[in-house]
Parts: sequence; structure tokens; C-alpha cells
Amino acid sequence: MWSERYEALSSYERGEFRRLANYLLSHTYMVRYQYQPSQQMTLPNADYQMATRLFPVLRDYFTVTGWQLEKDDNYGIMSLINIYDHNRLRIDRFTTLFLYTCRLIYEEQREQASSFHMVKTDTQTVVEKMRMLGLLDKGKTTQKERIEAQRTLGHYNIIQKMESVAWSNDGNELLILPSILSIISNQGINDMMLELEEMRINGSDEAGQEQEDSE
Repeated sequence: MWSERYEALSSYERGEFRRLANYLLSHTYMVRYQYQPSQQMTLPNADYQMATRLFPVLRDYFTVTGWQLEKDDNYGIMSLINIYDHNRLRIDRFTTLFLYTCRLIYEEQREQASSFHMVKTDTQTVVEKMRMLGLLDKGKTTQKERIEAQRTLGHYNIIQKMESVAWSNDGNELLILPSILSIISNQGINDMMLELEEMRINGSDEAGQEQEDSE
């Protein structure tokens, strides 16, 4: 049982267990590697290493409480899922479309991705692709939308900004992390493209109707 495994931990390990359990509950995803702006390089994530060491007891604990902790050793992803489909985050439309677009960029560039399974891009590239796909209302977006979308996805370790400063109004250099694969699968890519095309067509139809109404 998880309690027996927990009792066998040292005092330090118990403290790390509590800290990492709370981190996973808050952030959902954890990745093996993180970019360190101060050193301008990607380094192993010490939290991921400790969570891997404590994985059996963390997994068993979360199972008892109705959560499923998974670890993908190939891509270096740890994810926490509620088996009752509770505690889901509801994000706004722009953030959802920003996420979808990041997934498309990841899919297009994953073969050229680094050995850390990260894809480098920037805010402007994502927004321009959204515009190209017809996902922006009247082809425009606000600074607030961009910052909030990136801040949300950054909190859940889906993207990471490469600068050590706060999220910028002018945009940031970004890393799309492999955790995005856990959110939108390869099958999800196909479904997503159909949905995006439908949204684009509907948006064009609505714009055309508005023009007719104004004539």
C-alpha cells in the first residue's frame, strides 16, 4: 500500500513527496528538461528527477485519491489526470485556439526538434499561423489575450518562455514542450484540423452574411 511506501521514506523524501504532490495538482504536467534562461541552455529538471524517484509512492497515493499519475519515459512527461473527469480547467476561446496552433506547429517541426523533444517558436509565429488559418476575429488579437494565453499554458508546463523577464506585450521566444502531446494526440490532430476548417468556413459565412445585411 502507498502508506507503507510512504512510511519507508526518509524525512527529506516525505517533504519532497508533499511538495511534488501539490505541484502536480497545481500544474498537471511536469517535463524532464527545462530551459534555463540564466545559463541559456536546457538542463535536467531536478523536480522531475525527484518525482521519478518517488514515482511508485506518488502513483499509488494519487490512485487512492481518484487520480491517475502517468509517466512517458520516451518524451519525458509526467501527467496527472482525474479519473472521474473532475477538476478540469476551462480556458477561453483564444487560449484554446492558441493551444491548438502550438500543437500544429509542434507536429510540423517535431522531426527537427531537439533531443529534448522541444520545438522553438515565438509569439508572433503562433499568432501569424492563427491568422493564416482564419482563427482570429477579424484577423486581430489583443495584447491581453496573447499574454493571458501564454501565461496559462506556461503555468501548466505546455510552453515555456525563453526569457527570464515577465511575459512581454511585444511577444516572447517560446519552447513548445512535449507535454502538448498528452493534451492533443495524433488522432486529435486530424479531428482538430476538421474543427478548425469548420470554424474557418463558418467564420467566412458569417462575415459574408454581415456584408449582405449591410448592403
